[in-house]
Parts: sequence; structure tokens; C-alpha cells
Amino acid sequence: MSRSDEFVVRRVPAQALHELRRRVLRNNDPDKKVIDDRDEEETAMHYGGYLSNTLVACGSFYPSTSPINQELRTYQLRYLATDLTMQGRGYGRRLLKVAEDDLAGLSVQQLWANGRDTALKFYFETGWLAVEGSEHLSPETQLPHTVIYKVFAAYNR
Repeated sequence: MSRSDEFVVRRVPAQALHELRRRVLRNNDPDKKVIDDRDEEETAMHYGGYLSNTLVACGSFYPSTSPINQELRTYQLRYLATDLTMQGRGYGRRLLKVAEDDLAGLSVQQLWANGRDTALKFYFETGWLAVEGSEHLSPETQLPHTVIYKVFAAYNR
């Protein structure tokens, strides 16, 4: 849990994030999928970032086999989003930091994601790396993505 000013990050049920996922990541299209089949699994972790009790950022993490460093205990990040009117204020970065700290505390060694190319600068600034040659169009959104990952410092070789 993190508290800074009025912004608080906490674990929440996946359904609390669906509306923000849809609005930010699916252009508010009611026909687009915003539910992951793993959302209700006990090991899935969902985070909401709240400003004055209003959800402004979210991210979900799922145990996963990694396309990189397959020997490491890995979670996949999906649906990292910040409300369009709140972007650029550090809320997504703060939510990601809380989640990374929680996951590292649970002996997770690595995270990976299909990062939107438009968000790669954000990920690189927070210590993530790109997998060279992994650029692709997302089947869900038809937007350019790149496979990205982050190995936690304790496991970096």
C-alpha cells in the first residue's frame, strides 16, 4: 500500500478496473474485451490507484511463463492504464512501483508485458527493457506493441 498526498494504491478485485481499462485502453468501445480469463484466479493481482477515492490508474499482474528468462518466476503485466485526464502526473509510475515491490516481496523475479509502442518511453524510464525484434501488432487492438520485461535487481546477473 502506498500513500502520497491524496493518491493511494491498493489491491482491488479485477471488476473494479474494467471501466477504466475500457475507457483508456479500448477507446471506450463497449464491444472490446477488457476481461482477462485469469482475472479471477487467486494468484492474479490487481491494483487500483485512487485520487480522492476516484480510480485514476490501474494494472493487473498474472503468473505467466515468460518469453524471456524462462527459468525465472515471472508475472505478466496487462491493462496498465491511467485516466486520460490524469496522464503525465506520475500516477501510473507510482502504481507500477507499488506493484513491483509487492511482487518482488512474493519472490517474483521478473515481469513481462506486451507494451504499446506509444508507452515504451514510460517503461524504459521505469527500468524495463525491450526484447529486440519483438515488435508486433496486438491481435486485440491492432496497435503496435513490443515485448518488454524487467528483472528485479536481486535476480539480475
